[in-house]
Amino acid sequence: MRRIVLLALFGALALTACAQEPLLPPVKKNDWYAKAVTKFETTVEPAEAKPGQTVTMRFAFDLAPGYTTYPTVQVDKNAEGMVNRVTYPEAGAVVFVGDTIDPPKYLKKQELEVGIKELRYYSGKVVFERKFVVNPTQRPGEITVTVPAFKMMVCDASNCFPAKNLVPEAKLKVLPGPAVAVEKEFADEVAKALAGL
Repeated sequence: MRRIVLLALFGALALTACAQEPLLPPVKKNDWYAKAVTKFETTVEPAEAKPGQTVTMRFAFDLAPGYTTYPTVQVDKNAEGMVNRVTYPEAGAVVFVGDTIDPPKYLKKQELEVGIKELRYYSGKVVFERKFVVNPTQRPGEITVTVPAFKMMVCDASNCFPAKNLVPEAKLKVLPGPAVAVEKEFADEVAKALAGL
């Protein structure tokens, strides 16, 4: 009985001591984003296009000093988890074509303790892009082109943070027809994507 009383007394003292210490706020897993990314912007060029025309969508962001991000494809298979992942919409008002284009000027380092001979990364201003073709049957007017997921991976000198899932979007003005011919390099890809609509 005496042992139970002592344990209860010790517990009460511990709770009192804890109550006097300020409680730390819980860590939110994406709090890093506000510190690491000073700007994120999605644009399309040109901002006005005819049906059938090719447009380039760009995802541009500025990283604060001390933070790095990664390409969408690593050349070293041991580094394939260190990437940004982008999910594009199904064909509709626009058809995304080709692949995501990583920024051409990258930094690289070795992480031999985990078997990585070449880890590509970026700092400062980073711009990814991908092309899309305006559906040749699209009616004129303003549309919003939305990318369902841009999973951004960022690290600092000692941590890699849980990926931040962004949903980039940009406005595009579709001009009145007639439609222009789809560029030859994308014609088959567009025809295949639109065949099921």
